[in-house]
Amino acid sequence: MTNRELENLEDVNNVTISKDRILHSANHDEIKQGLTTDVYFIKTREILNELDLSQTEVVVDIFASREGVAAGIDEAVNLLQDKDVEVWGLEEGSRMDKKEVILRIKGVYNEFGIFETSLLGSLASASGWATAAAECKEAADDIPVLCFGARHLHPAVAPVMERSAIIGGADGASCILGAKLAGQKPSGTVPHALILTVGDTLKVAQAYDEVMPDDAARIIIVDTFKDEAEESLRLADSLKESLDGIRLDTPSERGGVTPDLVKEVRARLDQAGHDYVNIFVSGGITPERILNLKDLGVDGFGVGSYIAGAEAINMTMDIKEVDGKAIAKRGRIPGVAENKRLKRLL
Repeated sequence: MTNRELENLEDVNNVTISKDRILHSANHDEIKQGLTTDVYFIKTREILNELDLSQTEVVVDIFASREGVAAGIDEAVNLLQDKDVEVWGLEEGSRMDKKEVILRIKGVYNEFGIFETSLLGSLASASGWATAAAECKEAADDIPVLCFGARHLHPAVAPVMERSAIIGGADGASCILGAKLAGQKPSGTVPHALILTVGDTLKVAQAYDEVMPDDAARIIIVDTFKDEAEESLRLADSLKESLDGIRLDTPSERGGVTPDLVKEVRARLDQAGHDYVNIFVSGGITPERILNLKDLGVDGFGVGSYIAGAEAINMTMDIKEVDGKAIAKRGRIPGVAENKRLKRLL
């Protein structure tokens, strides 16, 4: 079929999947065609056309199941930008209350109805990720928090997650596209893989200092081969003030990054005259662990699975007006819900 929107079940039946397709994720055109919607919205469009109700005008409210940070608003507006609709919403990154309307759409139902699935999914996932990032940043206070969560998600949505994390308050992200979408440079230095391949952490640190541009922070991971404190001192003694920091990412098999480990590394660096070396911590970091570590000399946190694995904030779209008349399903109050924080977005 062509790239036009799905109109009926015949169109659905005519959808074919190319045998040379690389990824199972939807591309932009497929989302705009309606291929990621629930099929019953296509049936709805077909029936409304059959009943000569294709021009029925409605107002819908989208609200959240719990409080958090509203994200995905920009994507929702982008999906609707070529539709003949009016849109009001919260600004991207706004705090939202439980049951608060975060997006309102007015227009002919058949103009946008088939995108309910995509709109709700975008808002739910992005808001969940942004909220988790906000929780981490709130715990860290003025200590930087970077999102390292791309490896925990399908690559098609990882950039959405890392952008959402920045919207929620993270100071940066390692995923190249995610950071770029948020208008930032991607953050990160070297992985264990490089050190394992080279065979020596100090040799990697020296090469990094020589090869990387001056504005690239010299922060090297120190838990690959040797004791973390010993490795930190080796690097600091060699690179001296060129070394911006070390990263602790001790695996769970060795107890992870504990408060005692952070205190020891900080003390040994300070005693050796390397008080300028910052300590960056990653590996299973949560808001609770941030609170336990932040006052021990930690200068930055890398958070991955806590943000990437955050529970989506369920979103609901309700029709609240049909042809200007207030209406609602049972259990809901007819008519649009007042929210003075909504701004005209489209």
